[in-house]
Amino acid sequence: MNTPATPSRRWIAAARPRTLPAAAVPVAIGVACVRPQSIEWLNAVLCLVVALALQIGTNYANDYSDGVRGTDEVRVGPFRLTASKLVSASAVRNAAFASFALGGVAGVVLASRTSWWMVAVGISAVEAGWFYTGGPRPYGYFGFGELFVLIYFGFVAVVGTAYAQTAHAAKGTFGGLPHGSWLLGYAAGMLACALLEANNIRDIDGDRASGKKTLAARLGRRRAGWLYWFCISQALLGFLITRHFLVAVVLLIVYIPALRLANGSATGRELLPLLKGSARAQLVVGVVTTIVLSAHWSSL
Repeated sequence: MNTPATPSRRWIAAARPRTLPAAAVPVAIGVACVRPQSIEWLNAVLCLVVALALQIGTNYANDYSDGVRGTDEVRVGPFRLTASKLVSASAVRNAAFASFALGGVAGVVLASRTSWWMVAVGISAVEAGWFYTGGPRPYGYFGFGELFVLIYFGFVAVVGTAYAQTAHAAKGTFGGLPHGSWLLGYAAGMLACALLEANNIRDIDGDRASGKKTLAARLGRRRAGWLYWFCISQALLGFLITRHFLVAVVLLIVYIPALRLANGSATGRELLPLLKGSARAQLVVGVVTTIVLSAHWSSL
């Protein structure tokens, strides 16, 4: 675990910038699901703030919870504040709460402009972020991380964002949900699952040693690599069913290096490029999807 030289760089590193495409990409896709003239741009910005704040809050919460449990003592991944002991555990916990609070404020404003049921969704998202590694029985330690990532970084992020952009959203109805948004949510969610898997495959040995039973740790290196392939194949299927063939082709091309690495024999630090490559590929697919969806509406 390389230690950044300055305090500000340490906080930035602990926020884990490479995971942020998992939050930004679904929001961009959700916005692009609707006709340009129907987009509420303030709502789009609020959705992005909520998504990024919850992602960063979750990263800090994981840093805190894993650190106080001692899970990160044998970690080979990115820098962690709590485990490094350069920052107090309470400061990291408070940073997580502050990020969640920022997302909550943006979420309340968004709910006031759309529908108050979004508050309940937001609360559940915060709970999911905290209890991934926090609390007495963190679900991330029992192999359920991928399920919650699919729900919140897929369906909730894409469909919720699309809902917030439509004219019907202001009336609090579901009649304006764009066709195909659920399938695109599934595709985006599976890309986010692949990003999580890239992280967990790298940490299999350390997680097993500390008793953290992620799905990758349960499956082992080889089968976890195939799970990564499964996540990408499911994302590909989602784009094919929605007839976004160009996106499917781009997805296959940009994920080739990551797929090779996931299916190889590399372990531990040798897998650090897998997370970087997955994040970059996810961002590229998100940009291309947004462009393709926008071009579709322009051609009508």
